[in-house]
Amino acid sequence: MSKGPKTHHVVPNPNGGWDVKRGGGERASSHHETKREAIDSGRSVSRNQGTELRIHNKDGRIASSDSHGGDPYPPKG
Repeated sequence: MSKGPKTHHVVPNPNGGWDVKRGGGERASSHHETKREAIDSGRSVSRNQGTELRIHNKDGRIASSDSHGGDPYPPKG
């Protein structure tokens, strides 16, 4: 599981709300009150930069991920 610069993460903020972070980055790119807002923001950033978006649960585990980059193994639709 890579956490490198080719990913963005929607993660819970310890002080409340949700952050969008670049993989490997310390500071949040943006902060949101709700997870839905963070996902929407993260998705557009991820799409613009061709990265994969990983959405975490409250406990920090990855719940799902959206690929917007050059995925070598795209899902069979």
